[in-house]
Amino acid sequence: MYADLIILGGGPAGLTAGLYAARARINVLLLEKGSPGGQMAATELVDNYPGQPEPILGFELAQRMETQARKFGLEIQNAAVSFVTKIDSGFELSCDSGIVYSCRALILATGANPVKLGIPGELQLAGRGVSYCAVCDGPFFRDVEVAVIGGGDSAVEEALYLCRFASKVHLVHRRDKLRAVKEIQERAFAEPKLTIHWNHVPEEIIGEFDVKALRIRSTLDGSLSELSIGGVFFYVGIKPTNEPFIDLIETDQRGFVMTDENMATAFPGIFAAGDVRVKNLRQISTAVGDGAIAAYSAQHYLESH
Repeated sequence: MYADLIILGGGPAGLTAGLYAARARINVLLLEKGSPGGQMAATELVDNYPGQPEPILGFELAQRMETQARKFGLEIQNAAVSFVTKIDSGFELSCDSGIVYSCRALILATGANPVKLGIPGELQLAGRGVSYCAVCDGPFFRDVEVAVIGGGDSAVEEALYLCRFASKVHLVHRRDKLRAVKEIQERAFAEPKLTIHWNHVPEEIIGEFDVKALRIRSTLDGSLSELSIGGVFFYVGIKPTNEPFIDLIETDQRGFVMTDENMATAFPGIFAAGDVRVKNLRQISTAVGDGAIAAYSAQHYLESH
């Protein structure tokens, strides 16, 4: 199957790119291996998206974006792309099903996923006290004690951010010193609402319908203790979904796609948008902006080639 432009991934970046491309009358196709919406669809409530004064279900926002994109003529197909190869006329995308798609330009919007520890209660209580984004969910935890897992820059910065809302923040770190840069560490040590639990790892999240407590284990003597909290934020890493095209593009040391301000990669004809690319803030609003720019850039690439 052929399209001038193929968008790989149906999160907010991919759907926005599809909307802009279809509206520009480009022959465009969006491929998504699951349900459109990406991480947005798995978010319980979104209350920081512009134009939505009241919190909206992430699934509902995803449906609205999909409906709007389809209204402009975007075709969305369910497909799990296993690898992308360069051909003379552009690119070929081979799927697990055996179907092969081809295109002249490609937008990578495959997103990224937080690394999960897989401890008891983590998956069961996701969206009900377990979160991977303080910027997204922090305001829901006003005057509540929460815990943050991790010790790098992101973990400590997000713990400090949560101190704006939570009554107390527990930072659980497996080592005896933080990995965050010194300036961030100094801010953390000066924050009265932040307590650091050195040499501890999370063992279990306790709660039936929402988070009630976090059981942690000492890495020194194996002793267990419990923190009475209402939320747990994990910052143990984030992994970009880059396997199908990793050999074609340049990435940083963590595997995120490198682009310029026009969302163009170093490989002509390939653009990237959303969480899969190198960026400082991974939010629905920034993904939407990336998608619009990527579609505009891809349009100009197609017109000039």
